[in-house]
Amino acid sequence: MADGSSSQSSFKSTRECFKDFLADRYSFLDNYSRFLNRNEPLPSWSSSDVEEFIASDPVHGPTLKAAKETSKYGLAGSVIGAVSTAGVTWKYSRSLHGTALSFIGGGIFGYTIGAEIANHAFQLYKLDTVAAQVKFFEWWENKRKSEGQS
Repeated sequence: MADGSSSQSSFKSTRECFKDFLADRYSFLDNYSRFLNRNEPLPSWSSSDVEEFIASDPVHGPTLKAAKETSKYGLAGSVIGAVSTAGVTWKYSRSLHGTALSFIGGGIFGYTIGAEIANHAFQLYKLDTVAAQVKFFEWWENKRKSEGQS
């Protein structure tokens, strides 16, 4: 009986260790929690709103602009990867399901490679993009409140 309770207590400690490990790895989600756990979501914004924030915030604006440019690299990489791998697959196998799978896989890999190239080109590893996004959300929330729209 003592052996069963000791293994159960070691399971609890392992589970607690795993929870602590995940809490460490995903602690950046705490920054977004006040925006994710709202009763009603933030209203949608347009690219002109993002440009207005970039122009108004000299600290976080350039970081958000660099992050926005990064997504263009990822999208371009995704298109290039999807089309090229699907084309090669279709040329050599004429398999519709294989072409579809290679299109999806090539798009995922292309996006990843494009985003990584942009990460180095814009040196995003030196910037805190999460803080810039949180500042944009705060700015957007305050702007909507000041305009009387929530």
